[in-house]
Amino acid sequence: MSGRLMPCNAAEISSLFLFEKLSAEQIDRLCTEGQVELFDPGTVFAEGDPATDFYVMIEGTVVMSRRVGSDDIEVSRTSQPGVYAGAVRAYVGDGKPQRYINSLRVSEPTRFFVLPAESFANFMHEWFPMAIHLLEGLFLGSQTFQRAVGQRERLLALGSLSAGLTHELNNPAAAAVRATSSLRDRVAHMRNKLGVIASGPYHRDALKALVDLQERTAERVSKAPALSPLEASDREDELADWLDDHGVRNGRQIAPAFVQGGLDVDWLEQIAAAVDEQEILPSAIEWLTYTVEAELLMSEIEDSTTRISHLVDAAKQYSQLDRAPYRVADVHELLDSTLLMLSGKIGPRVKVVKEYDRSVPRIPAYPAELNQVWTNLIDNAVFAIKGAGGDGTLTVRTALVHDRLLVEFRDTGPGVPAEIRGRIFDPFFTTKPVGEGTGLGLDISWRIVVNKHHGDLKVESVPGDTRFQVLLPLTATDPGTVPVTDPAPAQEPS
Repeated sequence: MSGRLMPCNAAEISSLFLFEKLSAEQIDRLCTEGQVELFDPGTVFAEGDPATDFYVMIEGTVVMSRRVGSDDIEVSRTSQPGVYAGAVRAYVGDGKPQRYINSLRVSEPTRFFVLPAESFANFMHEWFPMAIHLLEGLFLGSQTFQRAVGQRERLLALGSLSAGLTHELNNPAAAAVRATSSLRDRVAHMRNKLGVIASGPYHRDALKALVDLQERTAERVSKAPALSPLEASDREDELADWLDDHGVRNGRQIAPAFVQGGLDVDWLEQIAAAVDEQEILPSAIEWLTYTVEAELLMSEIEDSTTRISHLVDAAKQYSQLDRAPYRVADVHELLDSTLLMLSGKIGPRVKVVKEYDRSVPRIPAYPAELNQVWTNLIDNAVFAIKGAGGDGTLTVRTALVHDRLLVEFRDTGPGVPAEIRGRIFDPFFTTKPVGEGTGLGLDISWRIVVNKHHGDLKVESVPGDTRFQVLLPLTATDPGTVPVTDPAPAQEPS
């Protein structure tokens, strides 16, 4: 939007605090390359547009706002002559196209001194070369430092995640290895016992019945009911007594496997009736013992490998390695995968409670980046709980709040003191000891939620009840049009 051209009064321009130290010659050059424009109430420039001009208000009232979700949030409002906005970073030599990161409007007829961004950059380099070097070093150096520390933050999170995942994978993997070794031994004994039975003076029908019993026993094991410790102990005693009464050796050692496999005295009576030869019964029982143990071991291997598969799926879901970066996602899947990945770090002393509203819809999002937000918020909550004694509760809740999806992380830690609550989303601000935090976790989370998803991230805290609330829109703009920009306080009116 352009205003109506007005005369450039050198005395008026030199009275503005931004230009008060310039020489008369420099003021004349400003009036030559710039111009005074009068704007009627309305928008002067919009957030995201190319930053083509540098604006200095001479008189009037300006309102600076920023887009958050579907709302324009007012950042500041002032009538102070000399406040500036627009292409304030035109002189930075990073080679990147500059865009307005805020919107500027005027609430009454307002005059500005307007200087093209290129002219502003040239004047700064010509008149203040030392200041330019210092400002560029500060700005670009800060960006480089922030990227480096941000990378370290991600590496630390990855290291913690890898350690937790390794720990989680080790248990089922070790169980599968042990079960496989035991299974090999049981199968070898089964083959040997079958050879002994086959070489004995047993009737063909008895052998056929025994093979049939093996199949039915294996099927019964796969459907074994779960028993309480007391029920299992009573059944073991019954089976051991029955085995002793029927001349089967080591009944006390055999009985636990039979109970775990779902066999009872009635089943053993069926075996005895089917064999119909008392001399073959002990060998038959022993052979079926190996069958039961082999089935139980195979179930253990299946459980272990299934657990490994679930962990791998969770890791894939967490990292989103095979997914498009922007897609419609189920937030509960993302939360569950993050909680599983961090279960080792959470530990047994922190109770995790899930209060999910399963009726909430899937949302357009960047899943891998939301998982990073969940990781940061869960990590902070666990750190707070453990710092307060180690025992506590982490509650993860989802709900619909008007037209947005709420994801809330509530912990029973000591809380965030009121005097620092306004700074916790600032870059490099941390309450963790040196070496345990970079101060970028919440800053990164804020950027992901607010800048990239057009949502909101806020905190409510009292001792024993701290809640970080992520509010995400149910619908989103085309991801290609979502601006990803860094906050720049220098652009706000001064």
